[in-house]
Amino acid sequence: MNIDKNRNTPAESAAQALRAEYDLSNHGIAGARVVYWNLPTEALYEEAAYRGEGAVTKGGPFVAHTGKHTGRSANDKFFVKNAESEQALWWGGNRSFDAAKFDALYDRMKMSIQGNDVFVQDVYAGADPNYRLKVRFVTEEAWHSMFVRNMFIAPETLEEIKSFTPDFTIVDLPSFKADPASDETRSETFVILNLERKLGIIGNTRYAGEMKKSIFTLLNYLLPLRGVMSMHCSANVNPADRDDVALFFGLSGTGKTTLSADPTRSLIGDDEHGWSDDGVFNYEGGCYAKVIGLSQEAEPEIYATTHTFGTVLENVVFDPATRAIDLDDAALTENTRSSYPLSFIDNSVSEKKAGHPKNIIFLTADATGVMPPIARLSVDQALYQFISGYTAKLAGTEAGLGKEPVATFSACFAAPFLPLHPSKYAELLRQKIEQHNVRCWLVNTGWVGGPYGVGKRISIKHTRALLNAALTGKLDKVKYRRDPVFGYEVPASCPEVPAEVLDPASSWKDKSEHEAKYKQLAQKFIDNFAKYADQTPKEVVEAGPKV
Repeated sequence: MNIDKNRNTPAESAAQALRAEYDLSNHGIAGARVVYWNLPTEALYEEAAYRGEGAVTKGGPFVAHTGKHTGRSANDKFFVKNAESEQALWWGGNRSFDAAKFDALYDRMKMSIQGNDVFVQDVYAGADPNYRLKVRFVTEEAWHSMFVRNMFIAPETLEEIKSFTPDFTIVDLPSFKADPASDETRSETFVILNLERKLGIIGNTRYAGEMKKSIFTLLNYLLPLRGVMSMHCSANVNPADRDDVALFFGLSGTGKTTLSADPTRSLIGDDEHGWSDDGVFNYEGGCYAKVIGLSQEAEPEIYATTHTFGTVLENVVFDPATRAIDLDDAALTENTRSSYPLSFIDNSVSEKKAGHPKNIIFLTADATGVMPPIARLSVDQALYQFISGYTAKLAGTEAGLGKEPVATFSACFAAPFLPLHPSKYAELLRQKIEQHNVRCWLVNTGWVGGPYGVGKRISIKHTRALLNAALTGKLDKVKYRRDPVFGYEVPASCPEVPAEVLDPASSWKDKSEHEAKYKQLAQKFIDNFAKYADQTPKEVVEAGPKV
């Protein structure tokens, strides 16, 4: 919208006063009308509402709609190919971008800023000071700046703010479009990381998750080089034992946020973590939860954030008169989101770090309805499942997905964010598992009684009971059966879980159809894993399914 250039709000006055101390000249950015630097949430609310970027809804959350981009534009993400990246990156899983084209595109972005306002947030990515990255976000929308404050870790003292020198900068301009013909982008939308210039640029998308995942991608490159296992997982800890951490790997929509928000355990974080020699630490300061169909009864902690001042809701429908939100309405997208500080969860770990894991859980939403709800894995089986990263992509998490789940394999449960070959992460994970004697589990949060459209999704109640039994050692005391196809061990019983839930075949009307579907799925695993076999140890390859 057009901003009244005669206006002088308190936030603008503060921004003008900071001009003497802070500027963006070291990023080549000049001529901005006003630079709003490190505004707190309250001031950003005012600016976002004034600019028509969204609306304040009942209870206090700020709701923003992101237009046509309601998920990540995975096919529009690139790395600039230069001296560092050419040798270091796994180009089999990443798209390259010409350095000269990047420079020209960024020059035009900088020109578009002239005469317009920008918002700057200086934050840390990484709760462990030994491994954190200092990141500067430059955005043209106030609510994006609010999102950044929620999702990352703000400096605590004025001295930290004044002395802040970024290790990496992200410039995000949703109104700026690329010209595919001249810029050689795939479309008008782009997300491009330049390791050499320590700069990332994002254009033509309002979806805030692009900023979050750009930094995750960067950390997935930097930290493994320092011996830190970088993970797309949520994490919680036994409040009575700092070294009883549980990690939950999984893609969006498989339950990372939901299952780690356990009232009996303390939440470290819901999505991205590092695992160093000192333990597990969160990369972020907030959570980014899917909220479609969220209920107060099933997920009270997360539900409460959707009615709290300071939360940013993406693409949630609300009544324009009463300002009441409707979490069941998927008219805009299935990928509705709530971004909120980790402190909004009462039993969260304030320092956002803890000791080493005792359990690792790989979450999969199996849309075929044939996988068991829980299985115990050997180390080699765990690495096979980790490299495979099987699940069903759920509607809305990426552009172009329809309403039905799509079976997919995403290496390390994080393929779009892996700058290095999956074998590098698997090698680090093996070292950590063996060093700390970690138990590994596969948990299916998908369908039982048949595939999607026939069966039904397993209840959260049953999944929580299975996880509780695994984490507390109750499943160490039951009998197991060895799965004839995948080889993992499936418990024969579990407290508070019906026997038919533990044995998927028993709930299928046609047992032969279940067996056929199971073998078809196993063959998909084998076919997918072939692309990684040449760089994977033989014992891991052989830990896969047999058909």
